[in-house]
Parts: sequence; C-alpha cells; structure tokens
Amino acid sequence: MPSRRRGASTMKDSKRSSSVFRSLFSYTRPHLWTFLLVFCCTLLAIAADLAQPYLVKIAIDDNIRIGKNDYHSLLMICIVYLAMSIGSFVFTYLQNNLLQFAGQSIIARIRKDLFTHISKLSMSFFDRMPSGSLITNVSSDTETLNQFFSQVLLSVVRDGLTLISIIVIMFQLDVRLTLYCLILLPIIALIAISFRSYMRKTYQNSRTALSRLIAFAAENLAGMSLIQSFHQEKEQQNRFTDRNQVYFRANLREIRTNVFFNRSFDMLSSLSVAFVAWLGGIAVFDKAIEFGVLYAFITYIRQFFQPISTITQQWNTLQSTIVSVNRIWNLFSVQPEVEDAEEPRNVELSRMRGKVDFNRIQFGYAEGSTVLHDLDLHIEPGEMIGIVGTTGAGKSSLISMLCRFYDVRKGSVTIDGIDIRELPQQRLHRLVGLVQQEPYLYSGSIVDNVRMFDETISREQVIRACKFVGADALIGRMKDGYDTQLSERGSGLSAGEKQLISFARIIVFQPKILILDEATANLDSYTEQLIQRALHVVSENRTTLVIAHRLSTVMQADRIIVMSGGRIVEQGTHSQLLEQQGYYEQLYRHSRGLVELGAG
Repeated sequence: MPSRRRGASTMKDSKRSSSVFRSLFSYTRPHLWTFLLVFCCTLLAIAADLAQPYLVKIAIDDNIRIGKNDYHSLLMICIVYLAMSIGSFVFTYLQNNLLQFAGQSIIARIRKDLFTHISKLSMSFFDRMPSGSLITNVSSDTETLNQFFSQVLLSVVRDGLTLISIIVIMFQLDVRLTLYCLILLPIIALIAISFRSYMRKTYQNSRTALSRLIAFAAENLAGMSLIQSFHQEKEQQNRFTDRNQVYFRANLREIRTNVFFNRSFDMLSSLSVAFVAWLGGIAVFDKAIEFGVLYAFITYIRQFFQPISTITQQWNTLQSTIVSVNRIWNLFSVQPEVEDAEEPRNVELSRMRGKVDFNRIQFGYAEGSTVLHDLDLHIEPGEMIGIVGTTGAGKSSLISMLCRFYDVRKGSVTIDGIDIRELPQQRLHRLVGLVQQEPYLYSGSIVDNVRMFDETISREQVIRACKFVGADALIGRMKDGYDTQLSERGSGLSAGEKQLISFARIIVFQPKILILDEATANLDSYTEQLIQRALHVVSENRTTLVIAHRLSTVMQADRIIVMSGGRIVEQGTHSQLLEQQGYYEQLYRHSRGLVELGAG
C-alpha cells in the first residue's frame, strides 16, 4: 500500500509539473516568431561551427597528405574557414540577443502578473505568509526563470541540435568508429538518471533554506528599532547565523553534487578521446581510414562531449527552475478568500450617506474559534462612534469586517442597506477610509504620498487638503516643500507628521466613512492635540469610527461602544457610561491611574 501511494503521489506531481510548465509556456506565445528566428540562427551557427573540422579534413586528405600542394585550393579552404568563423560569430550574436529579448519580455510579464496577483489576495493570506517568502517569489524565483530562458532553453536547443548534427557527420565519416563511440550513450543516461532525484532534492533544500533566510532578514530589518531597544542584537545574530549555516550546508551539498555530476562527464570525454585515438590510429596504420578522417573524428568527439557537459551544467538551473516554477504557480493558484460578487452592484458614491449596520455578525480567524459573537451595531450617517476595550476585545476585527478584509461567517455588514459583499471592493475602499496606528508612507514625494500616486488627483487638490488638516506648515519647513522625497516608511518624520499626511489622504479621496485605528496611540500630548484638531476637520459630515486606547480621544464622540470578548457590553455617551459605573467606568479609572483594571 505505501508503495502504491508513493506511486500515485509521484504521478500526481508529474501531472502537476506538466500543467505548470504548460502554463509557463503560454507566456511564450506572443514571442513565437522570435523563437523561430532564434532556432534559425542556431541552425546556421551550428552549421558554421561543424563545417570547420570537415574543411581541415579536406585540406589534409585531398591536398597535404597526397602532396598535391595546390596553394589555390588551400587558400580557398582558408577563406571559407574564415567566413564560417565570422558566420558563427554573427549568428551566435543574433541568437543570444533575440533570446534575451524574448526571455526578458516573458519574465517581465510574469513578474508583473505575479505582483498584480499578490496585491489582489485577501488580508488572511498576508497574515499567514511571511513577506520574505513573497520577496523571494517576486525577485529570486523570477530571476531563476530568467536564467531558464537565457541559459537552459538555449542550451537545450543549441546543444541538442549540435549533438544530433555531430552524430550524423560522424556516421558519414566512419560508421564502425561511430558505433563504438555510441556505446557511451547508455552510460551517460545511467549517470543522469541516478543523479536526477538526488540533485532535485538538494536544489529544493537549498532554495527552501534561502527563502527562510531572506524571510528572517526581512523581518529583522523591519523591526530593527525594537531589536536595538531591547538589546537583542546578539540573540538575533545567533538566530541568523543558525539559518545562514543551514543555507551554507545546503548550498555546499548542492555544489558538491553538481561538481561530481559534471566531472563524471569530463572523465568520460577524456577516455573517449583516448579510445578514438587508439582505434582510429590502428585504422590509419592499416589504411582503413584516412588521417584527415581521424583528425575530424577526434575533433567531433571532443565537440560531442562539450554540449553534453554544457547541458549537464545547466541541470542545476533546470532543477532550480522546476522548484521556482512550482513555487510561483502555487502562488498563482491561491485565490482570494474575499472576492467580488459575480454581479456586483454599481452604486454612485456621491449618493451614499454612510449609514453602517452590523447585523448580528459572527466571525473567527480560524475554524473552531470565534472572535465576534452575534454582534449587533447600527451607526447613523455622520455619527462619530468611539470603540474601546482591552486588547483582544475584537475592536480591530470589527473594523476588518467593515473594510471587508475578511468576510463574516454569519450575519451581514451593510452600508446604506447594501450588503458590502455586493459592492465591488474597489468602490468599497473608496467609500471607507482607514487611518492606521502607523500610517504607511512610500518612497516618493509628499504629493505622491498624499494622492497615493493617483495622477488624476491634481497637485492643487493635495495642497488644499494639507492646508485643511494643518499639515501645510510642517511641509513648508521642509527643504523642497511638497516635492520633498520621503524614504521608505517616511523615516525622518515624526509619528504626528505621518498622521497629518494620512489625514490629508482622507480629504483627497473623500470617503463617506472614516475609520481611525489607534491613530493617536503613540503621540505626545501636544501632537495629540494637533491630531485631534485634524480629526475634527476630517470627520465633519462623515460617519466616523474611532478605535482608541486613550479614552480622551473618544470622550467627545456621539456614542461610545465598549467591547469585551467579542461582544458589545455597554454603549452610550461618556457621561452616561460613567453613570452606569460598569466596565467603561473601570477603564476610565484605570486610564487615570486610579484603580487596577478588573478591581472593584
């Protein structure tokens, strides 16, 4: 039974790999004519290369050996030989350039499609997938595919045709000597088959170790400030060293396998030349063949092993390509868990009022666990709602439902009575604006960061928005003003300055519903006052949901929702909740340092 299961698994993997490569080669269809030109150039280059030893054979046997001394014939042979050399150079140059153009075009399209596909996946995918692995897919794996088109494919076509042509020419020169040489083919096949599975395993282990190393490095670089704050440099260095050693050993194993594999063919090549020289030398002494034929035969047998050696050297890249192609198409096969309806409702955003209803929703991130329990909440257009509660109460999960980062298990979330699952996600995200605790700024100018690289939004609109939220003064102090180039994540700007820019985004994109997710959690008192003023500006005439640890942020809200354990336990204004002397009153006293949470 186990062997039968293994056989079924192997057959399944084989069919899957075949399907993956069919998908890969579908990218080559727009370049069929280019590949046809590459094939023609390859044929002409091979013909020019292989004609050269035959010309020397003619010069030896038909002129020099018989003492003919026909200098005119020798000169013509030399001219033809030179023309063949030049022709080989020209056609090889054209072949390589055409193949590079086609290969780079294919990889550029795959890389673009891959990035587009990743950007459409649901948030649940990014929760469980390390960013380092995705970076490996987009950069390293696509580069391996590039090597496949620029090296492996060329080697298979050129060297495969060279092998066939050499065998044909060798049979023309001497059938018996050729048959002796072909005895080596089963030996070559045996070596290739015996090494294949082990080599593939070593390449896959090496790639996996590299992916884990990159993921660890990316994670640490993103959290370097935390590492240095807790003086964890030594610990993280040791952990990095462990992963680096795993990759080092996997890489060495891969290299040793590759070297041993290739050197086996070098030894066979040398033995073959010696074998041909011995048999051919006897035949020349016995006058069974001419000396020129022996010279050409030895030259061709050397050329016979060169393409075999080149193909085997590309075995490494071929195995890496198989692994990379499977990884990329595994990623392509991932479907978003949150998808648009088959017939989404096309609504006019300008007519939306911003009424939000959570209709007895239930949600959990994994099977068997529930984060939100039968939650029912109704928010009127233009109402400001504060959402408070301890960590794990379900505040961010509630917001994720409204942004449709995840779908509810039961119940529904509606905006103006329309289930958000019926709205196109693009329109929903223009309808709902989100400002997070740490707003993300991209490498680029302040103008581009405010309008999120949307060229339809003018520079004047950006400037008006920044003035509206009070960001104009701080931008004016910068060297290049609105053209100041920000580095990754906006390093160099304070948390408050980043938040002001994110508020300007809200003004530019004009969402009907505004969500502030801990937007003032890490700010000092003075900066918080600036942000509070900006918040008052951006929330005007908008339905606003504010998640806050600092109760001062939501004290002026129209209504405060108190959450605990995925349920709404209290709601009302600040004064009403204090009068109830319930859970909110405990949170309030705790925030003022009057009592430990959970006491009295």
